[in-house]
Amino acid sequence: MGILDKLDYDAAIADKDEYENKLKQLQLDVLKAEFKCREAGRPVVLAFEGWDAAGKGGAIKRLTEKLDPRGYSVHAIGAPTEEEKKHHYLWRFWTRTPERGRWAIFDRTWYGRVLVERVEGFAKKKEWKRAYREINDWERTLVDDGTVLVKLFLATTKDEQKKRFEEREKNPYKRWKIGPDDWRNREHWDQYVEAAEEMFEETSTSYAPWTVIGANRKWYARIEVLTTVLKSLEAADD
Repeated sequence: MGILDKLDYDAAIADKDEYENKLKQLQLDVLKAEFKCREAGRPVVLAFEGWDAAGKGGAIKRLTEKLDPRGYSVHAIGAPTEEEKKHHYLWRFWTRTPERGRWAIFDRTWYGRVLVERVEGFAKKKEWKRAYREINDWERTLVDDGTVLVKLFLATTKDEQKKRFEEREKNPYKRWKIGPDDWRNREHWDQYVEAAEEMFEETSTSYAPWTVIGANRKWYARIEVLTTVLKSLEAADD
């Protein structure tokens, strides 16, 4: 049984006031941590992965809502450009790493190499197999240089994802979030689960562990994301 099988997908915060109070306090604490990082000249990299419609964007929105916008950048990662294809796949992430004292938040990451590129056949087996070592070495370099690296994976059940897809199609303000590729990817659900489980096993290291969050309940998942980030930042001060 893998990590994704063991998640409590039904963990929830049922009371709205409780959620809003926790969120408000965590946002304030994360803002304070942002200023501490700036004063210490400590770079921060937050890496978000997870299933389509798992709530990565909503979690990032709540995470950054009260931050000083001068101190961070959010990078929404899609398919590589023609220029990026001319370089090693990590190049486009190297060039987005933050200067000292700033944060870089990645909505999708270098782990695409061992997830979508593996499942969809964009990378050869020898390439995505080799990527585990390359990624671990790169993350080790970042951490050794003083970067706080936090890796978060948001996961929903397959049924919950279907429900959210259907809600997006019905909502004219969210319809842009859904397309044929999203539905097609669901056909490879088991392959993506297999790829994710191997990714956790190969790349959850002592210096850059994965935090995997059951995200069927959005309020719960958002609080877990902020709590994880805050704990990682506080640990860097110890």
